[in-house]
Amino acid sequence: MGYGLLRSLKASKPELRLVGTDIYPDAVGQAWCHVFEQAPMTASQNYIEWLRGVVAEHHVDLVIPGIEQDVHRLSDDREQLSTFDCSFALNNALLINLSRDKWAMHQALLDLGDASRIPSYLSGDFSSLSTLLGLPFILKPRRSYASKGLVRVRDTSDFAKQSSHLGEHLMAQPLIGSDEEEFTVGVFGDGQGQVCASISMQRRLAQDGSTAKAWIKNHASLDDAVVRLCSYFKPIGPTNLQFRFDGLDWKLLEINPRISSTTSIRTAFGYNEALMTVEFYLKGKLPSQPEIKEGFAIRFIEDYVVYDRDHF
Repeated sequence: MGYGLLRSLKASKPELRLVGTDIYPDAVGQAWCHVFEQAPMTASQNYIEWLRGVVAEHHVDLVIPGIEQDVHRLSDDREQLSTFDCSFALNNALLINLSRDKWAMHQALLDLGDASRIPSYLSGDFSSLSTLLGLPFILKPRRSYASKGLVRVRDTSDFAKQSSHLGEHLMAQPLIGSDEEEFTVGVFGDGQGQVCASISMQRRLAQDGSTAKAWIKNHASLDDAVVRLCSYFKPIGPTNLQFRFDGLDWKLLEINPRISSTTSIRTAFGYNEALMTVEFYLKGKLPSQPEIKEGFAIRFIEDYVVYDRDHF
């Protein structure tokens, strides 16, 4: 997320001074920053005070969290952040809290009676769950992202290896659609339930759960589902929704209330959510729907080479 964000901003608004942070001193992202600071772990006790020092030293106007852990820590510490002399690109606190636990999101959708809800269970044995969900079904971590830790259960052996974690850590769901029918939708919300701008892509995942290939695809019924969900949860700023189609309805896999890891791909197709974020959180300017180019994108590994020294 951070690398794509930096590159998108550097290409579209070169006058910005970009300060990047990472826990690793050799993070390649510093190649696209004007200033780089090595960060402590987000969960560390001194993280907020460290961040306060970075903001003050570099006269930072806006902090944009890139990863899930940063979003959660900053959202939890909003009271402390209110004393900083800068803005923070944070989404709706209620939505952030819901997004942390997929069971909580399931319960919210159940209360709303929304068709995007995937039937989910915190208890049951192999026989009862396979009858309810069919085979294969999945065991999904309640608190994870990018499909990390997801297990496909095909038989009693698969289930037995994970059954002790069902409830507190895992929930059971039917397998929705196929790997070819997964969509990622980026929206920019106004905080009142309206979608200011959006982009929809069909995607194929890499082994690590990130998007490996993406195709620009639009479906009116998917747009309807997105508008409906945003009217419920009222996202503020860049927000990412993941769906699969079950043949009748679009089923919500998760909502990520932050800039997406596909932000650089989206920028290439005309949807620059990094720039939208700067304009909104610094100037209060809501984006309008940009013209989206047609096409597809493939991610690959590339090299960044530094000569004549062994460090950045």
